[in-house]
Amino acid sequence: MFMDFLRNNVIAAGILTIVRIYLGWSWMTAGWGKVTGDFSAAGYLNGVVNNETVMSQYPTYHAFIESFALPNAGVFSFMVAWGELLVGIGLLVGILTTAAAFFGIMMNFAFMFAGTISSNPWMVLLTIFILAAGYNAGKFGGDRWVIPYLSLQFKKLLKKEDTATNAA
Repeated sequence: MFMDFLRNNVIAAGILTIVRIYLGWSWMTAGWGKVTGDFSAAGYLNGVVNNETVMSQYPTYHAFIESFALPNAGVFSFMVAWGELLVGIGLLVGILTTAAAFFGIMMNFAFMFAGTISSNPWMVLLTIFILAAGYNAGKFGGDRWVIPYLSLQFKKLLKKEDTATNAA
């Protein structure tokens, strides 16, 4: 019953629009500050590596940060800055809302695994509603036009492949 409300109700779409814009603004402003500033994730990654709690509670994640992320801190700095900005824009304008929410929640979990609490749990909680709502979360945004267009293009592509397979 609640899932039906989230996925199909116009009132839920309106509420989710407010939640989506709030989250989008939070992500966009964080990302914009990093993209336009002199952001480096190296200090943060060093902090994660030296965090005893992360080391004991999430040893695999700790090993990933230590062995892969820290040596590639420049790449991770770029990915975090632009990832935050693009997730924010996607949520703000409601284009590819579900994908933006998915990548946002993945970043939130990565930050929490690293021992950072901040606003991440709150953002995860709100993002769960957007993910559960699916298309309805972007109904009052660009998804209203983008998703049907992409669906049509995908169907055309599948039809071409099906025709080519049957002809062979």
